[in-house]
Amino acid sequence: MMKTKNILVASLVAAMTLLAAAMPASADQGLLHPAFASATNVTSIPVGHAEFCARRSAECQPFANPIENVSLTEGLWAELQDVNNRFNTSVTPANDGDLYGISEFWTFPSNGYGDCEDFVLAKRAALIERGWNPSTLLITVVRQSNGEGHAVLMVRTDRGDLILDNQEALIKVWTDTPYTYLKRQSQAHAGQWVNILDNRFEDVAVTAAH
Repeated sequence: MMKTKNILVASLVAAMTLLAAAMPASADQGLLHPAFASATNVTSIPVGHAEFCARRSAECQPFANPIENVSLTEGLWAELQDVNNRFNTSVTPANDGDLYGISEFWTFPSNGYGDCEDFVLAKRAALIERGWNPSTLLITVVRQSNGEGHAVLMVRTDRGDLILDNQEALIKVWTDTPYTYLKRQSQAHAGQWVNILDNRFEDVAVTAAH
C-alpha cells in the first residue's frame, strides 16, 4: 500500500510540474500561449446539445459569474483526477443507437452506460457540484485521426486548457491530445458555441512540405 501511495504522489508531482511549465508568464501572453486554445466567432450549436438544452433549459443559460480560468491548486488537480477516473471506470461506453435507438442523444449516463457526450455531461455536472465555476468547464467537439467526431471536457485553468476524455486515463493539456479541435461552449453562455482555432496540424503539414 505504501509503495502504491508513493507512486501516486510521484505521478501527481510530475503532472503538476508539467502543467507548471505550460503556464504563461503573464495574462497578456495567455491568449497566444499554445497551452490555451484560441476561440473565434460564435458558431452553430451541435444538434445533440440543442436538443439537450430544449429538454433541460436550466443547463443552457448565460453564466452568472464567468471567469477566464481557474487557479489550479493541488487540491483542485486531485478533484479533476478523481472525477475523471470515477466516470471512466464506472461507465461503460455504448453508442446512442444501442441505448436509445437513435443516432444522437445527449444525456447523462444511464444504468452505467453512455457515449462520449454522456461522459462529458456527467463529469461537468460532478465538478460543478464540487464548486467549480461552470464557465471553465466546456463541452468540446473534436475530430479524431480516423475522421470520426468525439466530445471531451475542456477545463480552462491557469496552467492551460486541460482535457478530460473517456478514451484516455490521463488528463492532458489540449495540445498533447491526438485530436483536431473544432468548437466548444462559449464561456459567456452555456447554450452558445464558438469555433476553436486549431492550426497545429496545418503548421506541421506546411513545415513538412518545405
